[in-house]
Amino acid sequence: MKISEKTSYEAWLRYEAVENDALRANYRLRCSVIVSAEQTKVLGTAAKELAEAVQAMTGHVPDIAAIRDRQIPCVIIGVLGRGDPEIDGTAGPDADELGSEGYVLRTLKGQQGEADCIAIVGASDRGALYGAFHLIRIMQMRDSIEDLHIVEHPVNGLRMINQWDNMDGTIERGYAGKSIFYRNNGFVEDFTRIRDYARLLASTGINAITINNVNVHREETNLITAEYEQTLSKAADAFGAYGIKLFLSINFASPIAVGGLQTADPLDPAVRSWWTERASELYRAIPEFGGFLVKADSEFRPGPFTYGRDHADGANLLAEALAPHGGVVIWRCFVYNCLQDWRDRSTDRAKAAYDHFTPLDGRFADNVILQIKNGPMDFQVREPVSPLFGGLKDTNQILELQITQEYTGQQKHVCYLVPLWKEVLDFDTYAAGEGSTVARIASGALHNRSYGGLAAVSNIGDSACWTGHPLSQANLYGYGRLAWNPALSTEQITAEWIRLSLGSDPMVEDVVSGILLRSWGIYESYTSPLGVGWMVNPNHHYGPNVDGYEYSKWGTYHFADHQGIGVDRTIGTGTGYTAQYHSPQRELYDSLERCPDELLLFYHHVPYTHVLHSGKTVIQHIYDTHFEGAEAAAALLEAWQSIRGRIDEAYFELVASRLSEQREHAKEWRDVINTYFFRKSGIADRQDRLIY
Repeated sequence: MKISEKTSYEAWLRYEAVENDALRANYRLRCSVIVSAEQTKVLGTAAKELAEAVQAMTGHVPDIAAIRDRQIPCVIIGVLGRGDPEIDGTAGPDADELGSEGYVLRTLKGQQGEADCIAIVGASDRGALYGAFHLIRIMQMRDSIEDLHIVEHPVNGLRMINQWDNMDGTIERGYAGKSIFYRNNGFVEDFTRIRDYARLLASTGINAITINNVNVHREETNLITAEYEQTLSKAADAFGAYGIKLFLSINFASPIAVGGLQTADPLDPAVRSWWTERASELYRAIPEFGGFLVKADSEFRPGPFTYGRDHADGANLLAEALAPHGGVVIWRCFVYNCLQDWRDRSTDRAKAAYDHFTPLDGRFADNVILQIKNGPMDFQVREPVSPLFGGLKDTNQILELQITQEYTGQQKHVCYLVPLWKEVLDFDTYAAGEGSTVARIASGALHNRSYGGLAAVSNIGDSACWTGHPLSQANLYGYGRLAWNPALSTEQITAEWIRLSLGSDPMVEDVVSGILLRSWGIYESYTSPLGVGWMVNPNHHYGPNVDGYEYSKWGTYHFADHQGIGVDRTIGTGTGYTAQYHSPQRELYDSLERCPDELLLFYHHVPYTHVLHSGKTVIQHIYDTHFEGAEAAAALLEAWQSIRGRIDEAYFELVASRLSEQREHAKEWRDVINTYFFRKSGIADRQDRLIY
């Protein structure tokens, strides 16, 4: 690897020497020896990772020992309930709070002349690994490791990454190069980069991954056959060393495609037998295999609808096969059977997931998890929270997010998504009264469900910096931290990522945090006004094209004409979509007067002269925000230029080139959108600001 690539490749696991002499000496003293009595795979990883971090930050190579010398300061890594009284006693009453993956990180004062030590006590091997990464993070942040007493456990049981990688080496919605897993319809031979990816994920608490596209092509269908069991076992080992379970996306029609059957009917005994046998073979090869992710009956993917069955029938078929092995089925709810049509404004794709899945609530097996996108459409810059989160109470659910920036600049534009995700997680559905947030539903806490968590579409590829745009690494890091604890603030996550990735220079932190925290609003302002979305070029979804979305039949998703703009989704005169929410959200969105401006055109069709809460008309808002957004995008580059010389030069230049492209592309968005709506509406409050 070139030296100029080192900073961006290491991402947030960048271990620079501690600048302060006293602090460096303290870290060196406290971490002079690492004691791990057990030699399990994951505990070995924890000791190795901590030792490497200490060496890089202090210059001292810690010994890794199996027995503690009580005269020497050390870090002890252990797991509760393994017969070590000191480990069990260290956790004490905190043990009750740890669940299955938590940890205690605690400074223990030496008694009667003994040296102090730091104990990392996990509820499991995985918990101990997370505790080791937490200690590393403290030192990266240059905080004190004296008098530690930290008790952590993940809020979400499942914290998953979905790779949309294809075996030909391409990545669907991938904006950072080729797949790190596949080449030429086979696996890569060198797993080094896969292990490095596992390190990055585990350091933020990720514990599950699917390594192939949910749109399973022919070659990926073969992944569940005996042909790939040995290689999958190798991949599972690479991730398993970091506590991450391997899952596979599967083709629902696999019994036909690779099994030689004539049907994939979920109620057919031969089909059930085939899946049972295939699951058993996979678990023989990969004992820690997690299960299947399924996209069915959506966008031309096969599913149970072909046989007159429903989604519960399809999911339960697979759940039955996986249950004896402890596996789970993750069934995506991205299912719709209607296309928006300006000639029939009663059809509404936004209603589809709720309409399909709420009648099935309670019929899914206990090891089925429904994976629900954050909004009712498709990862738009701004859309409301999916009402399906408030519509189910007897079914396991997880929240699906998109880290890869399909509709948010494709990692050519900076668009920090943590603030968006926080809005989703904090949204109150009122499903069981006030406080029924998406975060509580997704975790399983609200309805006391067995499984819950978050899943997100990855944004990495084989680019030198993993994500194409170095600042897009903040989205991957931020997702992992929110999956661990949705209550973390955007500001805390942002500060962590900057210090871990770029160092502790206060000016760098101030400038970069400003860029990140403003970026989502800036991107929204020069692209999609007032909750419209979709105004992108077909197929590749990059750049402005007001009527271009490929699933928009004979028209658009904004219903703009010479009289007005927006989609009427109200109960009285529209599609009735607002009825899918609980009160008081239902009444809020249904009311033209009360609906938030940022979502107005998602819920209401209004004249261009409609006055927003801001006091501006809709058309004036469109004009002004697009000009303001383009100006703000240009200002991002100016801000970045101010830290030249304070960070790695190659890193600086790559970000500068991306911001330069964003500045020019924002102007294109401004001109295309404003010109379109000026001509469509025939109105211009500020024609002097209109660019043709």
